[in-house]
Amino acid sequence: MKHLEQDAQLTAWASPQPVGFLSEIISFINKTLVITELEIRKLRHDPSDLVTRAVQPALWLLIFGEVFTRIRAIPTGSVSYIEFMTPGILAQSVLFVSIFYGLTIIWERDLGIIHKFLATPTPRGALVLGKALSAGVRSLVQAVFIYILALLLAVRVNPNPVALLGVLITVILGAAFFATFSLIIACLVKTRERFMGIGQVITMPLFFASNAIYPISIMPAWLQVISRVNPLTYEVDALRGLMLVNGQMTYGFGLDLLVLTIATTILIIIASILYPQVVV
Repeated sequence: MKHLEQDAQLTAWASPQPVGFLSEIISFINKTLVITELEIRKLRHDPSDLVTRAVQPALWLLIFGEVFTRIRAIPTGSVSYIEFMTPGILAQSVLFVSIFYGLTIIWERDLGIIHKFLATPTPRGALVLGKALSAGVRSLVQAVFIYILALLLAVRVNPNPVALLGVLITVILGAAFFATFSLIIACLVKTRERFMGIGQVITMPLFFASNAIYPISIMPAWLQVISRVNPLTYEVDALRGLMLVNGQMTYGFGLDLLVLTIATTILIIIASILYPQVVV
């Protein structure tokens, strides 16, 4: 049934479209949203995936956060350690949800679904961007869970609607970046085993080489350099300033957003070029 729905969508894309620059933009957005909706629809068939992914951030906050809050050896300024690390755990959850998203490419290739996508006039950028946005929507579910858990742990969460909107934008951008990075890896390696191996190798270094669970100022000099070129650092910085009542940003929301936007755009362009090669 699911394959019939996808075939119907593909048939609709193949129909003639109005010409013109504006109509091309509208068509691109429409096709991107269709891909996003198709990916999100998979959650109805396996909602348990969201539950299992919520276990790890819960353990980090309930065990790691509660213990290190009592040590007080890590300088966190005017906030407690558990408050300091809550935005970092949200960023970690976004990373873990998105970094293995490339598995869908390998799965779709094995089932022949990618061949159907590539046979349509749908731009490769719309295919990649649609998948990236769907990863962002999945990550928003994680954000809701972590907000609820943070409230239960007495974390002083900022209820300002503008701040919440900023968190939403940051989560979607962060998820889109790491999901697209994952798609690029999947296009290059083409097998589940190699993909999982690479994903596991890069996930923890990305996390620990960021400001998610400790300030950059206490890192050795060489690690500070790596942290400052790590997009996860800018995602955490934005989330820390927006989520917490007394949260402060090191770089400012404008720079954080700019870095994530530019990095995501570059990866989407690269993934769009590599995407057809996944069927080779």
